[in-house]
Amino acid sequence: MKTKIIKLNPDFPEEFLINEAVAVLKSGGLVAFPTETVYGIAANVLNKDTVDRLYEIKKRPKDKPFSVHIADFDSLKQLGIALSKDAERVAKRYWPGPLTLVAFNNKKEKIGLRMPDNEIAFLLIKKAGVSVIAPSANMSGSKAPVSAEEVLAEMDGHVDIILDGGRTRIGIESTVMDVTEKPFKILREGAIPAKEALIDYSILFVCTGNSCRSVMAKALMEKFVNEAGISEKVHIDSAGTSTFAGIGAAPYTVSVLKDEDIDVSGHRGKNINKDILKRSDIIFVMEKYHRDAIISMMPEIEDKVRLLREGADIPDPIGRPIEEYKNVMGIIKEEVENIFLEIFKEEKSG
Repeated sequence: MKTKIIKLNPDFPEEFLINEAVAVLKSGGLVAFPTETVYGIAANVLNKDTVDRLYEIKKRPKDKPFSVHIADFDSLKQLGIALSKDAERVAKRYWPGPLTLVAFNNKKEKIGLRMPDNEIAFLLIKKAGVSVIAPSANMSGSKAPVSAEEVLAEMDGHVDIILDGGRTRIGIESTVMDVTEKPFKILREGAIPAKEALIDYSILFVCTGNSCRSVMAKALMEKFVNEAGISEKVHIDSAGTSTFAGIGAAPYTVSVLKDEDIDVSGHRGKNINKDILKRSDIIFVMEKYHRDAIISMMPEIEDKVRLLREGADIPDPIGRPIEEYKNVMGIIKEEVENIFLEIFKEEKSG
């Protein structure tokens, strides 16, 4: 068998070319394709002969099942998988992205699940309309390929088609996490560091310049979390909708937080971006227009964005006297303490 290579535009892949690969996949063929991590080999899980062929090619023992790749969250229902509340939060934090979750299906069988963050992968899996298993496109034990050339060097004649989308963006295999019981376990550390992946909760505070209000909120929440002894389980961050990267905290912000025995002199501001928004479980904003800016950037995360003070904006003290900073910090401290109690009471009861 001669392997066919189909070169695609990685940003705007030609769908008619992907349709050719989909037809091969549905008919029992094997298709190598790029993800954001490494190249994988897609196979129709319902075709036993194809799956057996894949095990033989990979030289992989049959007691090591392949992960299923999905294109969207709706696919979980089709696979008979209901993630726990905690596991769903992790999935929403990293999917699509370089995380494989091992979960139970409704038969209490463990299944590895991955939702790749790559347009070619998404279209191939979505258009296939069948469950797709997709191990890395290499022999077991050898290095996972990050380009079509590397796939061809090892898999020429073994796979029917290679979809060439250029070099993969990350180049490291996905992190694998078992979420079948708490505490969750890292089975393989990959693109996402284990310490980051195992965080229970990720909270983001957003203001305009990331030098006053969001800095106060982050610092105060960190203080509550540290005092509760749960700092290793919670990630807290802050960002601005329009700031200068690397800007320090405003002098009066440093001053009023010093009164709380908190030092933010080392703070360096940053702007919101899709990565930081996606990886936050809940996002607190100071004003309604911050919420609008975030939703405009990422409409799909609307349900994660809340006003810090429900129903009202928190005024921006920038350029005002220190008394205004003290007033604003008093408001923020009260709201942050309430949120801390709300979130972690919920966590304990869950």
